[in-house]
Amino acid sequence: MEESLDWPLSRMLPVLQEQIMERSTYHGIPTLKNPLDFWMYQQILWENRPDVVIEIGNYCGGSTLSLAHACDAIGKGRIIGVDTDHDRVPPEVRAHPRITLFTGDASEMLPTVEDSLQSYEQVMVIEDSAHTYENTLKVLEGYAHLVGVGQYFVVEDGICHHGLDVGPQPGPYEAVETFVTLKDNFLVDRDREGYCITWNPKGYLKKVS
Repeated sequence: MEESLDWPLSRMLPVLQEQIMERSTYHGIPTLKNPLDFWMYQQILWENRPDVVIEIGNYCGGSTLSLAHACDAIGKGRIIGVDTDHDRVPPEVRAHPRITLFTGDASEMLPTVEDSLQSYEQVMVIEDSAHTYENTLKVLEGYAHLVGVGQYFVVEDGICHHGLDVGPQPGPYEAVETFVTLKDNFLVDRDREGYCITWNPKGYLKKVS
């Protein structure tokens, strides 16, 4: 594998994508996450200590469980998982006391999510559902008011056609660009892309007011 150290990034990204999509797991559960981005998530959780993380798009629940374990480590926080289908989520994820799952379209489930929050709770949101421009922008606009000042709204998979020729075009990257022109209280925090290889370019949005 030593020769891979000389590969250009354009060759490396598809290799990482294949690993993420086909062979990456957390506690044996398929988890479609770039580990460098998840490392950044746990840093954000440690630094900002949100009361609630809303994860929109859960697939098999591996990332949901990993977020709950990160909250275990800091002794604070709970996870709300929202997805149109939770049939693949195993019992050990459902049984974790920090995890609550709401099944349905994220925009349609917004009132249910709102009702589950306390007024004092600081909220972080991770958007990882359908990556179309329209859906991503709709979720951004719908959930933005829930995010606490100083907390993050993370939009995943802006790498679609911005590093990898996969996914919708336009997609999350373009939705973020539109959103930040409409909402001046969110800033793109590119310092959170500190490991250089991220699946979320322009996707770390910090609420500043």
